[in-house]
Amino acid sequence: MKVAALYDIHGNSRALEAVLTEVPADALVVVGGDIALGPQPVETLQLLDAIGDQARWIRGNCEGPTPHTDKVWEDRRLFMLERIGDERRSSLEKLPATVTIDVDGLGATLFCHGSPRSDEEIITAVTSEQRLRRIVAGVRELTVVCGHTHHQFDRTVDGIRVINAGSIGMPYEGRPGAYWALLGPDVDLRRTDYDFSAAAEAVLASGYPDSEDHAETLFKAPPTAAEAAAQFEGDALEKEAS
Repeated sequence: MKVAALYDIHGNSRALEAVLTEVPADALVVVGGDIALGPQPVETLQLLDAIGDQARWIRGNCEGPTPHTDKVWEDRRLFMLERIGDERRSSLEKLPATVTIDVDGLGATLFCHGSPRSDEEIITAVTSEQRLRRIVAGVRELTVVCGHTHHQFDRTVDGIRVINAGSIGMPYEGRPGAYWALLGPDVDLRRTDYDFSAAAEAVLASGYPDSEDHAETLFKAPPTAAEAAAQFEGDALEKEAS
């Protein structure tokens, strides 16, 4: 079976819509968490609901009930919750943390959001082999697909291949686009173009908190993968040391 790994959509329905036109008809879709927290939460969920039984969903940290400590992101979380309603909020909170799927050419593959241990744990392109080894210790699958840090990579430690599918809705790759992965029989890290001007206008018109900054980050000055990896890795090491 082929699997399209669609991660960190962050309520960007324009990006998601473009990606869905490129997903092969015979592929299973894994919705990899951090799904609706963004400018178009309802539209994003509607697009994913239309996939039906062809999709498997897992929980990201943004589906959890914990308020954000950052005011802007907490305002954005409340924006999402107001629009999707309590019933949908509850269903997202109850999503499984991981799912394992037998992928053509890769075998049993573990899909998680942050890491196999936590939807908040950070893995980056520059995570040391020592730290990565601790993260995947005890994992039986030989392939792990994650997200959370919004930049694509493909690494191997102790025979376990660790892939970040990238972010569809809020990538840190140095240029705009929707980043995702198609698995089977190997790993194809993909980028999809869409109408960035129209998408920026939709963000600004959405009422999303701090929408101008969000549009700037998405379309005009997105962080590079190297910048994102360095920032996230620093955060992870600081948390470990505390």
